[in-house]
Amino acid sequence: MSQTWVVAPTCLPLVLRRCHGCPSGRFRANGKFRVNAHHKLLDAWLLALCTVCGETTRLSVLERVNVRSVRPELLELLHGNDPGLAAELLQDPVVRRRNHIALDWGGAWRLDTGGSDCPDHLDGEESDALDVSVRFAARIPVRPVRLIADGCGLSRAEVERLITEGNLVSAVRLTGKLSDDFTFTLKR
Repeated sequence: MSQTWVVAPTCLPLVLRRCHGCPSGRFRANGKFRVNAHHKLLDAWLLALCTVCGETTRLSVLERVNVRSVRPELLELLHGNDPGLAAELLQDPVVRRRNHIALDWGGAWRLDTGGSDCPDHLDGEESDALDVSVRFAARIPVRPVRLIADGCGLSRAEVERLITEGNLVSAVRLTGKLSDDFTFTLKR
């Protein structure tokens, strides 16, 4: 039997960056942008608020770009404070590197298994193994052991035991973090 699981974001991740107003290091981006024009040059920032003191930080999106070189659709999204654009920009490695930030996805994603757990399918007589394809709707770094434990209703220790015994196999390494699609097979 085969299933498809989807790891999907539920909200924007926290931005990890030092706050200048307090000792906190976490900011929440709410999808608001600020666009500023200097004659023919344009700057655009994604705004984020400190989770402790409320201090605002600006994450640079465009710096001194000629207005004519910016696509009108992008400019409209910036002016409209599009949350989809904010999510896309936060995942852009160039934007993250330019602003010296990292993302904290804790509590900002969910696993959709299609409403069924692994052990129920393995108890049946018709199937000896369960093949699961895991898709990522966004580049969310998650430990596969945690995904499998959550999706199958098992403890992480039990999942690691299954890997050690050879009853849980995959073409990718299941330890560490992944943000790319993968498949695994859970044998009875």
